[in-house]
Amino acid sequence: MKGSYVLLVELADNKNVTVGKLGSFPFAKGFYAYVGSAMNGLRGRLARHLSKDKKLHWHIDYLLQEGRVIEIIACPSGEKVECSLAQALASKLDPVGGFGASDCHCRSHLYFAADKDFLKAHVVRAIEKLGFAYGVLSWDGERWRCN
Repeated sequence: MKGSYVLLVELADNKNVTVGKLGSFPFAKGFYAYVGSAMNGLRGRLARHLSKDKKLHWHIDYLLQEGRVIEIIACPSGEKVECSLAQALASKLDPVGGFGASDCHCRSHLYFAADKDFLKAHVVRAIEKLGFAYGVLSWDGERWRCN
């Protein structure tokens, strides 16, 4: 199954993170929504993001060295809809300029909020407003569960 997804990432402390060629970014303690696509398969892409042992390739790989994925919102689709979703998030969330958007014209594919519930609610509202189907995976401390 292919489609787009949003990783909800928790960063427990303020961190300066060097993100490949983008350079160093100051990341505030809080929660981040990263929008990506997996047109060759959601399962494989998400498994890669969750893996700790990987070559750092995408911008999100660098942030995931410091933070942890707490939820995944998957949007199965035959079309690449990540930019539409990223642009919809920009109306209420603070973007991390240029992050994850080196191959498109979006301002960012990473958004910040201090409050996890606010972040998730806005992501879900944006997905629903765009009319995309979605499913939510949450970590229960032992394994990923569908909600």
